[in-house]
Amino acid sequence: MNEQEIFDKIAAIIGDRFELNKDQVTNELNFKEDLDADSIDIVEFVLELEDTFGAEIPDEEAEKIVTVADAVTYIKSKAKVK
Repeated sequence: MNEQEIFDKIAAIIGDRFELNKDQVTNELNFKEDLDADSIDIVEFVLELEDTFGAEIPDEEAEKIVTVADAVTYIKSKAKVK
């Protein structure tokens, strides 16, 4: 799975969870500031990332996922995607 495929899957999750068109999702999109996501939204999003990508995301790492780019970078690093 390459970086674009990871981004596309994450964009689809965000689109479904936050009722956004996938085309509106950018790497700079900030979950709290742009989507007005609260802590429950973030936890549910992280759980969905874990299910989708089969990677466990510890709480201390989840707190560092602030933007879409952060999520892509984290998943890419754990999946050893090229």
